[in-house]
This record gives sequence, structure tokens and C-alpha cells, in this order.
Amino acid sequence: MVHGGFRPGERLIELANAVREDPELSRDGLAALLSRHGETEHDLAELSTAEADELRSAVAELSRRVLSEADPDRAAEALNALLERCGARPRLSRHDGHAWHLHVDRGDDASWADWFTATGALALAQLLSVQGRTAWGECAAEGCRTLFLDTGPGARRRYCSATCASRTRVAAHRLRRRTQGTENPTAPRGEGAAAQADERADDRATGG
Repeated sequence: MVHGGFRPGERLIELANAVREDPELSRDGLAALLSRHGETEHDLAELSTAEADELRSAVAELSRRVLSEADPDRAAEALNALLERCGARPRLSRHDGHAWHLHVDRGDDASWADWFTATGALALAQLLSVQGRTAWGECAAEGCRTLFLDTGPGARRRYCSATCASRTRVAAHRLRRRTQGTENPTAPRGEGAAAQADERADDRATGG
């Protein structure tokens, strides 16, 4: 059960990352993720293998068309197209013991794919309108493609986690030292020891 209401943006990001990691994510894998975001066993019992395939495709489409798009104009156009296709019509719904929450699909008989596309697109559209920019992104750390939401104050977020940010800073710091010759084997003994101490400190900072 998700306390405090549904969080469709977070749900979208988690499923998008899961499908990126495993493009053939199973029906049970999808159901487990949806359950973590408030979907009941009663609802999920209706998620067939065929519908899970359609849902997985819908997740991949949102990831490809919107979550990978940094330009707000192109993101807005893509979101409008998705909302129009799903026949989005905002309405409040309360079912299976849930509190009142917003639905934007065609109705209670909408497919899982339509439901997910409509709710995900609406969540991203709301973020874009409030933030004035694409409030999501893909981690800039080398070798990491994790998607994240960027809704905090301050400078635009570039990394999915503090771990990736720290790892990137450490790598850049070491590269600068090498470029400046501070790791030159002919350097005076004191300089070499200082460089090694810095490296040990870097390793500790990143769990190395």
C-alpha cells in the first residue's frame, strides 16, 4: 500500500528503469512493481500475460519518447500526442479501498497499457508545466543509464544518485592529476606519497 496517495511519476520511473534493464520483464515482475505502488492483488489478478506484454511496450514507449527527451518543446508535443491517443479525460476514482485519486484513461475498462500511458503522461505533463522544463533525466555517469525525476530545488540534476555523482567527480579529479603530471613516477617522494594518499581518500569516498 502506498501511503499518502499514488505517485505515478515515481511509478513510471521505476518501471521504466526495470524494463530498460530487462526488456523481457515477466508478467510477475511487472505485477510486483505495480504492487509496490499501490495496486491491489485483486486488480493485478486481471493482468494477463498478453496485457503485460502491452504494458511493457507502453513503458518502453514512454521511456523512449519522453523520458529520454531533454527538450521541453519536443517532450510537450510527445506528451500531447500520447494523451490524445489514450482519450485522456480527467476523473476522480475510488475503488478497492483506495482513497480518491485521479484517473485519466477512458474508463474503468481501459487496458493496462492505456491506463499506464495516460497516467504516466499526465504526471510528466504536470511536472513539465510546474518546473518549466523536463523534470527528469538520464544519469550522466559513464556506464549508467538510470532514469530519475528532477524535482528538487537548485541546479539541474545530472546523476541518478550520490554514488554516481561521487564516482564521476573522483574520476575527473584523477584525470586532472594525471594530466597535470602529479602521478609522474619521477616526482619527488613527498609528492608521490601525497598523490597515493589522495587516491586512498578517493577510494574511501566511493566505497572502493
